[in-house]
Amino acid sequence: MPSEALTPAAPTTDEAARAQINHLQAQVRTERVAWSGGQVCWRGMGRGSPVVLVHGGHGNWLHWVRNIEALAAQHTVWAVDLPGFGDSDAPEGEGMAALLAPTLATLNTLVGADTPLCLVGFSFGGLVAAQLAAQRPQVQRLALLGSGGHQGRRRPKGELVNWKPAWRANDAAAVEQAMRHNLAMHMLSVDAQDIDALALRVHTDACVRTRFRSKEISRAGGLAEALAHYGGPTCLAWGEHDVTADPPAIAAELAAPLRGARTHVVPHAGHWVQYERADAINPLLLDWLGAVSARAPAPRG
Repeated sequence: MPSEALTPAAPTTDEAARAQINHLQAQVRTERVAWSGGQVCWRGMGRGSPVVLVHGGHGNWLHWVRNIEALAAQHTVWAVDLPGFGDSDAPEGEGMAALLAPTLATLNTLVGADTPLCLVGFSFGGLVAAQLAAQRPQVQRLALLGSGGHQGRRRPKGELVNWKPAWRANDAAAVEQAMRHNLAMHMLSVDAQDIDALALRVHTDACVRTRFRSKEISRAGGLAEALAHYGGPTCLAWGEHDVTADPPAIAAELAAPLRGARTHVVPHAGHWVQYERADAINPLLLDWLGAVSARAPAPRG
C-alpha cells in the first residue's frame, strides 16, 4: 500500500484532531515497561523488522502521528515516550545518561538485547537515537531528522512565547495563541494562522506533559562523536526551512567523516519535517529502512 494512503489529511477542528489521535491510539499496543525508577511507555504497531522512533524535546510519541501507520505497513514500529515525557515516568537525574539508561534498558526488555533493529530520531530525539546507536549492538540503520546536538549555525525566526502563565490561569485562548506562535517560530514553515488542528493538539498536549529539560543537552553537542562511535549506515534529513540548523552546511559537515551516509534537504518544510512533509519522509524512511530484511515478532498484545 502506498505510504501516502496512510497519511490522513490534516483535520480542521480540535474535535477532528482528537478523533484522529484516538483512532491511532486504538490501533497501537501500549507497553509500560518497568525499570528501577518507574516505567517507560512504548507504543507498538505492525509486523516486520523493528524500527524505533524517538521523539523530540517537548514531545512524545505523537511527534510521529503522521508516520507510524505508514512505517508499520512494513515494520514493527516502536514509538517511545522518553523518560520525563508523555506517559513515561521521569528519570532519576537531569542529564543525558539519566535519560538513556531507562530508555535502553526498557527497549532491550521489549525487543531483546540482541535483536537487530533500526533507530529513527527527531530533533533532541536524533541526539538520543545516535547515543543509543553508539551504545547498543545490532543497530542496523540510523535515520535522524532535524537532529539536535550538532552545534552548528541556527536560523531563528523569532523568540518563543512562555505559555505557562496562560496555562496556569486556565486561559485557553492565550494558550492556543502562544502554541501557534511557537509552532510557527520553531517547528513548522507556515504562518501561525495556517497551523492545522492536529499539529496544535499534539504540540500542546506534549508541552504540558514535559518534565525533562532537553534544550541544554541538545545545545551542548555530542552528535558527531556519537555518529562516529556508531559507524553504521546513517541517513540525515532536514526541512529546508529548519530554524535549528543550516541544513546544507550541517549535512555536509556531519556526513563527511561517515562512510556512505545519505543526506536530504526536504523542500517546503520546517523543523518538524516528518509531520509537515509526511508525504516525502514516509517513502524516504521506507526506502532507507527497506534494505533491512530480517523479520521480527509483532508487538505483544
